[in-house]
Amino acid sequence: MSLKGKTIVVTGGSRGLGLGLVEALVDQSAKVTVVARDPAALAAVEQKLSVAVISADVTDEEAAKRILADVRPEVLVLNAGATPRMGRLDQLSWADFTAPWETDVKAGLYWIQSALNLPLAPGARVLVGSSGAAQQGSPLSGGYAGAKRMLWFMASYANGIAKQKGLGIRFQAIVPQQIIGGTGVGDEASSAYARSIGIEREAFLARFGAPLPPRRFGDHLVALLEDPQYATSVAFGLKGDTGITVLEGEAA
Repeated sequence: MSLKGKTIVVTGGSRGLGLGLVEALVDQSAKVTVVARDPAALAAVEQKLSVAVISADVTDEEAAKRILADVRPEVLVLNAGATPRMGRLDQLSWADFTAPWETDVKAGLYWIQSALNLPLAPGARVLVGSSGAAQQGSPLSGGYAGAKRMLWFMASYANGIAKQKGLGIRFQAIVPQQIIGGTGVGDEASSAYARSIGIEREAFLARFGAPLPPRRFGDHLVALLEDPQYATSVAFGLKGDTGITVLEGEAA
């Protein structure tokens, strides 16, 4: 489908991967609303890209309900998430360990529930941000890998509910399969892993092969939304070397 004129909400769209996606969507003439907490960052995005902006905490259940009811997006991208506290399992407090669950998973639950219960219109797409850590683990980031796997599961669960209720909404997990420099999570994680093995951060990132900068990430998501071959699968891997890979096909 063409994204021209499509109404799209992106959470966490004021920086990092989210901003790369917003730039790509604006280039396709989509009508984008960015949701994030930082008013200054939102103001900069609004001025630069002429998008609508809403300052809100993505873990606020009422905000999720209100924004979806007001905007009624045809595409919802759940990109916002916490930068995990990096450290070994024996070094992390419970609060540090569970931060990705308290932010990423809580926000995912509220926005997915809101999309199902409002509900969004038939044909709507909900892209749920996961991570390659959901496949391989991430021993220096506490509960992050489990949180990102849970979001993948939640996308699959939501498809089952949408099918039962005859809603015609598709939920899809987005799984970057490398650490991405130039983002809060990517820079924090790559620095920690590089230190743990005694190499420079750039050398560690180079182990993933070709980089996947935020704007390239955004271009891949545009392709996922526009190309019919990606319309029904549940999960997609993204990598600088290989582009888009289907990780999980259409839900039963």
